[in-house]
Amino acid sequence: MEAVLAHLRAAIERGDYAIGDKLPSEAELCRTLEISRPVLREALRALQTMGLTVSKTGKGTFVVASAVEDPTFGDYAASDLLEVRRHVEIPVAGYAALRRTPENLDHLAHLLDRMERETDTTAWVAMDTLFHLAVAEAAQNPVFRRVIEEIRDALARQSAFLNELGGRREQSNREHRAIVEALIDGSEHDAVEAMSHHLDRVETTLTDIVRPPGKGTDTPTEGDPQA
Repeated sequence: MEAVLAHLRAAIERGDYAIGDKLPSEAELCRTLEISRPVLREALRALQTMGLTVSKTGKGTFVVASAVEDPTFGDYAASDLLEVRRHVEIPVAGYAALRRTPENLDHLAHLLDRMERETDTTAWVAMDTLFHLAVAEAAQNPVFRRVIEEIRDALARQSAFLNELGGRREQSNREHRAIVEALIDGSEHDAVEAMSHHLDRVETTLTDIVRPPGKGTDTPTEGDPQA
């Protein structure tokens, strides 16, 4: 899927498909690229998330931008989502370290164990959002949980995007483990640092995915970070 996405993205950024153009039909793309329809649809969804295309039911996929600027996850742009997460989830982790109950810790430990064993991306993404909800619950303030609930769909979409294109799952598991260990220790400082690091890595991976390919490169190569 990553290779198909890189191919289509490069074609759009080169101008092979201009703004307003309709991409070839799914059947045609599958035939010319020699790929299955599920793989193509994943790549098309990623293009839309990146803001390069829009899909119109019954009409096809149309190019709406020639370069990636700010991916959208559900109702929220990535930059807006990350800004809010930094202002909410970092202090929440600190409160959680001070206020967590034994039940909170048991729930988080059990959830983390399941995530570390899970190999299916869809199932892992669902648990990823539950993890962040559980940290908010451990802060013992229902408003924090409500805020995370509000952005839950966007968090899931972002998580799926980062895992499909950035291979974030194992790294996220390690970062989540550090957060839980800080909560177990009751260290507000360590919890804040662990959540800050986690969100830093999310931002770095997202930036790596949306960074434009090097100028003068017409096709992605094996070493291209976009491939």
